[in-house]
Amino acid sequence: MATSGPAILDIPPAKLISSKSHVVPGQLLVTELFFQVPIDYVAGGTITLFARRVTKHEVPIFPPDDEPAPKPYLVFLEGGPGFGNREPQDHPLTRPALARGYQLLLLDHRGVGLSTPVSNDMLTLVPGGPDAQANYLGLMRQDNTVRDCEAVRKCLTENWPERKRPWSIFGQSYGGFISLSYLSMHPEGLREVFLTGGLAPVGKTPDQVYQATFNRTLERNEAYYAKFPEDVDTVREIATHIESKGGSIPLPSGGVLTVPRLLTMGIAFGGHGGFDNVHSTLLHLKASLEQFGFLTRASLVPLEGWTPFDTNIIYAILHEAIYCDGPGTTSSWSAYRVGKALESFPWLTPDFSVASTSGPLNFSGEMIFPLHFETYPELKPLTEVSQKLAERDDWPALYDQEKLRNNKVPVYAASYVDDMYVEYEFAKDTASLIKGTKVFETNAMYHSALRAKSDEVLQNLFSLRDDVMD
Repeated sequence: MATSGPAILDIPPAKLISSKSHVVPGQLLVTELFFQVPIDYVAGGTITLFARRVTKHEVPIFPPDDEPAPKPYLVFLEGGPGFGNREPQDHPLTRPALARGYQLLLLDHRGVGLSTPVSNDMLTLVPGGPDAQANYLGLMRQDNTVRDCEAVRKCLTENWPERKRPWSIFGQSYGGFISLSYLSMHPEGLREVFLTGGLAPVGKTPDQVYQATFNRTLERNEAYYAKFPEDVDTVREIATHIESKGGSIPLPSGGVLTVPRLLTMGIAFGGHGGFDNVHSTLLHLKASLEQFGFLTRASLVPLEGWTPFDTNIIYAILHEAIYCDGPGTTSSWSAYRVGKALESFPWLTPDFSVASTSGPLNFSGEMIFPLHFETYPELKPLTEVSQKLAERDDWPALYDQEKLRNNKVPVYAASYVDDMYVEYEFAKDTASLIKGTKVFETNAMYHSALRAKSDEVLQNLFSLRDDVMD
């Protein structure tokens, strides 16, 4: 693991390319912002970033005598990696943030959303073939996202008084990983940090991460089959049908359904309502088989969009890289190696057949395997690139543990005891590492609680900030 922190570079202000505002029903004034920043803060080149700034739309009876003072920024950092922000009117943080006196900035991370989004076609424009494409993708991790945030902050607060220029950030899941890198690299840019399911496993190797999350996933499988015991036979019936068709069934949008791909649906087990969503999809597939003897297009469409890797490829191709903290750390398909060694996941071995097993077929969780690059049409051309990233051993450092131990920025975190994606025991270690961290812990919520139980989560988080402990 890394012995020193991330490189601290001189960050120039982002260049504001365009700014367009419009009013959204519900009294929201939304400003769409495009910025230009370096693609590589050492070697140069440029990339475009996109953000939406949200304030309350007000119509005063009398025109104000003076220009009102700007409200402090709260920047939301989405999870993933690989996902852009939803529309402000649909975001769980919008109204609570505005009610507490912030203006909200929904910043799409580089390579996702509208921030020069990465796709297979886009990567063909990167000259130099797979090596250059792998290098380009390597610039999409949390260290450079921190630098992007700093560049945008300097741009947006350029004319503000110095003491008001630091801003607040709110990291959900992987957004929390970015937040901890931010504390390691540029704490001077931060006023406060809010985290939900985002206490990253600082100091842990990729193998340690997946050993822990596979254990959590097994617990969730047991709970799933306890709730839907009939699905033990349903899953085996669908898997047997897939094998009877040569092991793969074409999907409507060009990918293929294999038994392993079917069993990756367990990624949903870590969120509220995930069990029911998986069961509903399986029920649809089972009904199609029983009524027609084949899987209809209508039954396959929901399944192929289960994990949107064809539109959000960074999630698949960089997922293990976000755990590689510094030179000497390589992922080497960590989840695949760890899972393949477990008796509970025999379908990860090449010679697997349904008939050779009995009992429940366990689903995997938030893990990426080489098989994903065989079954998703957008990922298949990137097989060589993904292998290069899996073998890379010179990743830049992501965290500075010494800085985190001496942290001076208030950190308020929601941590979920039964989190299937971010191991709770590792999260506790990280919370203990970061000086000044206050944590709300619960075993009554899952990783997606910011969306599923937003009022409760946000009330507890802001209470951590506002309440006094003697």
